[in-house]
Amino acid sequence: MKKILLPALLACAVAAVAPTSQVVAQTVCPAAPTATTVSTDITQNTTWTSNNVYLLSRFIYVRAGATLTIQPGTIIKGDKTGKGTLIVEQGARLIAEGTASQPIVFTSNEPAGSRARGDWGGVIICGRAPVNLTGNPVVEGGVGSAYGGTDPNDNSGILKYVRIEFPGIAFQPNSEINGLTLAGVGAGTQIDYVQVYGSGDDSFEWFGGTVNAKHLVAVAATDDDFDTDNGYQGKVQYGLIVREPNTGDVSGSTAFESDNDAGGSSNLPQTAPVFSNVTALLRTPIGAAANFTRAMHLRRNTAISIFNSVLTGWPTGLTLDGAPTQANATSGSLVLKNNVMANMTTRNFEAAGVTTFDVAGIWNNAANTLFTTAGELGLNAGNYSPASDIVSDFTLPTASPLNTGAGFSDAKLADAFFEKTGTFRGAFGTNNWVAGWTNFNPQITCYNRPGQTLAAKSSSDQLQQLAVFPNPTAGSASISFELKRGGQASVRILDVTGRQVATVLANGKLSAGQQQIALPANLKAGVYVATVTTNETTQSVRFVVAK
Repeated sequence: MKKILLPALLACAVAAVAPTSQVVAQTVCPAAPTATTVSTDITQNTTWTSNNVYLLSRFIYVRAGATLTIQPGTIIKGDKTGKGTLIVEQGARLIAEGTASQPIVFTSNEPAGSRARGDWGGVIICGRAPVNLTGNPVVEGGVGSAYGGTDPNDNSGILKYVRIEFPGIAFQPNSEINGLTLAGVGAGTQIDYVQVYGSGDDSFEWFGGTVNAKHLVAVAATDDDFDTDNGYQGKVQYGLIVREPNTGDVSGSTAFESDNDAGGSSNLPQTAPVFSNVTALLRTPIGAAANFTRAMHLRRNTAISIFNSVLTGWPTGLTLDGAPTQANATSGSLVLKNNVMANMTTRNFEAAGVTTFDVAGIWNNAANTLFTTAGELGLNAGNYSPASDIVSDFTLPTASPLNTGAGFSDAKLADAFFEKTGTFRGAFGTNNWVAGWTNFNPQITCYNRPGQTLAAKSSSDQLQQLAVFPNPTAGSASISFELKRGGQASVRILDVTGRQVATVLANGKLSAGQQQIALPANLKAGVYVATVTTNETTQSVRFVVAK
């Protein structure tokens, strides 16, 4: 059959026709297509598809009884002027289930290079799980939606492999919209593999509720990363926090901020979430006006517990604030165990309210560890950078002291939700679970092509000798390449329009050396691009199927 020539442009991916087996290196971003503007609330079951780009023109509510389903790879932008925000109300559901190779992306409508924190609102989910507020609480940010109830297993849907970029409108003082707001959300809701980048307020905030979550990523926030209050009692395992050292909020930016409620009351249910395996990295020196305060600010009668986690770079490491919170630490309702703090630049411990309280004693008596410098953690280069278009390898080098020291014997970790698969402290052992679906520099990413949601990556010498053979092929073919350094890799096949037609490998762990992977034998005649994405780089090669 006649061979089909590759067009001069594969939108957002290919800038020029490449000879057979030549690696495609140049990238361009075409003009934005006409977006599908969403300007009315969702009152019936609706599906957003990956062949469109959607624009939230204002506060868009998914009303009770309706389910909004979003396909993998779909791009949703928030309008800056209209303060575009997605609000899932009580009794509604959001099914946003992306994949590692095609995450769902909520992002700014501003062009690449002009995006900023607070360009749009964010994602708000309101459920009917218990909270400790009386009356009919309404979620903050000027949204006006109620949350809270009596159903701890309430189901608001699924968020999986989702990115939320440049959100966080300061609607009014002390009433902001966060990256992801979970208000009274129940344990029937699934939250897994969610990244918030560049929020103008908190990355994640839980207002009560019982929802659990895994694999959360907070990058370059303004205020707090994980903020819990109003009776939140869920469980969270595997969280990565990477802070930009020149950006903090005037209220004081923390990795963990936790309150029972704004008044520090004894209202029930008490805020008592359990976190395990969190890595929080703040590169120093901190900017003079950045307003970073404490890695952990535990206050107002919270009973939060944190296990097997690593925090580095804040002025103060741990603040136990107020007599009720300090009493919770003494009684064991608030537990800090098997954690690591490093390079807290002013002091490791602080007691506020009752300043004679022995915070160091609480820390030292629970198998926690202190390091003077961040270098003693033995992390890979680049782990502290929130603005690299190369997704860093966060796995632990063999010599890192973080490979050991975790523990899961505490009763608070007995629930089957917590994976007890290793002794590593922090979010990563040998699995670099951020690779492939996150974006650490969405400022430069082209979002003008439907379905093109993966971050571009800079060139690197990790990937060598990329080729498809035989080329042309009448059927069976293989892709071959050499890895100078092992790591995770994904292999995707795109057709002539830039549409993904096959995933050959998804986040596979490859050793250094020569690789050979079979390509699908059932491809129709035409021109294709095979794209290899590793933890360091992305490269593509053209090949022809002639039948």
